[in-house]
Amino acid sequence: MSTVTRFMTEDELLRMPDDSNRYELIEGELRQISPTGYDHGRCTGNLHALLRAHTIKNKLGDVLAAETGFIIARTPDGRATVRAPDIAFVATGRIPSNADTRKYLEMAPDLVVETLSPSDAALDVEEKIASWLRAGTRAALTVNPSSRSVTVYRSLNQITILTDQDTLDLSDVIADFRCRVAEI
Repeated sequence: MSTVTRFMTEDELLRMPDDSNRYELIEGELRQISPTGYDHGRCTGNLHALLRAHTIKNKLGDVLAAETGFIIARTPDGRATVRAPDIAFVATGRIPSNADTRKYLEMAPDLVVETLSPSDAALDVEEKIASWLRAGTRAALTVNPSSRSVTVYRSLNQITILTDQDTLDLSDVIADFRCRVAEI
């Protein structure tokens, strides 16, 4: 007896009824994402507020919340990978004028942020960061509330770890954006 795996499309994911859970689609396979804790929400909120204030003031693009999904890959037979970072930034002018923004955009954001939770497995986080970078994301950050650190990935080989005493400089992705890691 053989088992047939049923894959989901990105349109089916988008139309799923709200059950208070978050999901991603990996090569057509639905994966649930665990709810996060207070430290995760606080750090993510702090960085989101800093990014949003800067990008609005300077008209640089959109800073998006955690529920925002992006189609970042497809298998040869068309099965989509839809990922939703904790924070995303898309620069002004990158979204095609004919894009249907009510749906998932098929593109990689310029910046993604993944805030670590105690339930996150290191291998899963590494896989997620690698998938963003392969898709064309210019910088990916992991924020670690426990160690009060931020890891900046500009590629799989260019990785910088920052601590409370350091300044996070994303000016190559978001013009003139800098903040102290301690602010996050």
